[in-house]
Amino acid sequence: MAAGTLFYAQSGGVTAVINATAAAVIRAARARRVPVLAGRNGILGALREELIDTSALSAAELKALAHTPGGAFGSCRYKLKSLQDDRAQYERLLEVFRAHDVRWFLYNGGNDSADTALKIAQLAEESGYPLVCVGVPKTVDNDLPLTDTCPGFGSAAKYTAVSVREAALDVAAMADTSTKVFVYEAMGRHAGWLAAAAGLAGQGPDAAPHLILFPERPFEEAPFFARVREVVERVGYCVVVASEGIRTPDGRFVADAGGGKDAFGHTQLGGVASHLAARVKDALGYKVHWTLPDYLQRSARHLASETDWQQAMAVGEAAVEYALKGMNGVMPIIRRTGDRPYRWTVRPAPLAEIANRERKMPPEFIREDGYGITDAARRYLEPLIRGEAYPPYGRDGLPKYLDVRLPLVEKRLGPWTR
Repeated sequence: MAAGTLFYAQSGGVTAVINATAAAVIRAARARRVPVLAGRNGILGALREELIDTSALSAAELKALAHTPGGAFGSCRYKLKSLQDDRAQYERLLEVFRAHDVRWFLYNGGNDSADTALKIAQLAEESGYPLVCVGVPKTVDNDLPLTDTCPGFGSAAKYTAVSVREAALDVAAMADTSTKVFVYEAMGRHAGWLAAAAGLAGQGPDAAPHLILFPERPFEEAPFFARVREVVERVGYCVVVASEGIRTPDGRFVADAGGGKDAFGHTQLGGVASHLAARVKDALGYKVHWTLPDYLQRSARHLASETDWQQAMAVGEAAVEYALKGMNGVMPIIRRTGDRPYRWTVRPAPLAEIANRERKMPPEFIREDGYGITDAARRYLEPLIRGEAYPPYGRDGLPKYLDVRLPLVEKRLGPWTR
């Protein structure tokens, strides 16, 4: 293999299986005798020249990394501006890459991360620096285009479906004299994939979740209240799953946390479950409980999907293969080749067709009344949550996760100034 170093970084919200991708990247590169540096806290690690030496990971630690949740090397929400608006940042990245002989750059993230990898690929090509940039898919939102599913989603979907089924049994037991309505909030800014996964918890009109609220459909209070009342009167209780990104008919987020923005420029959401619970209590008088699983739904490695775990490692291996073949500006995506039995493969797709684009729930996946999933959605979702990839447990009864503490390589440049 030609001389050079591979740089890997994690970006955006982490998942239960993103470290499985990281472990696969490091293993695949080692098999080809390519050293791997990891960015501490994503792309910021490159800008600050804070580069983690992964050669310090033993074989046993690498195995443990593959079943550890979170982001082992640290992630970030940091969006690079356009080349025209802040060329200095991109020049700094290339300067750091040159200093450490980085020839391959793998960025593990979602839509915005794909955009970052694409921009760096374009600049490297323009400047004549021999750098190959490959995006690596990850997001619990499942909203990347072209790929059948996104690593991280299957495990979050499994957690959602299991949690809703278990919570529904609790509510059913207490409904006669206590809680009548339970509201579960799922992640999903513009796409309702994770909320839809809750639909796997039960089948039939009387099975929870009774109502699912999708960002793809406008939310109107009056019809919603009427449906809640109808379900409670018929079943005795009502379980509602609401995507955090549901909007009113005029396009406003139902839960807009003061209009704040995150580092990617997205409106910060959260609190739709508490809002709906308060409104149902005021309008209908029912006792209501609500929950916001938040980070729990994306970090629950103890309930990871075997399918998701396998796919997370497969895209990591493929990313290294594509990079070392010189396939600049691509991302390994998952292609479904069969439903019964479920079959899939990995193939490359252009980053230019993925960056800054979102895939929403197709209309045929949402029930005609707008409050549930169709059989087509169920056929799509079910294979993604199959199998259990349990982590090993210790004698203390807790999962044995790896606490990654690795050295940084010596800096060769001056400090980064914005």
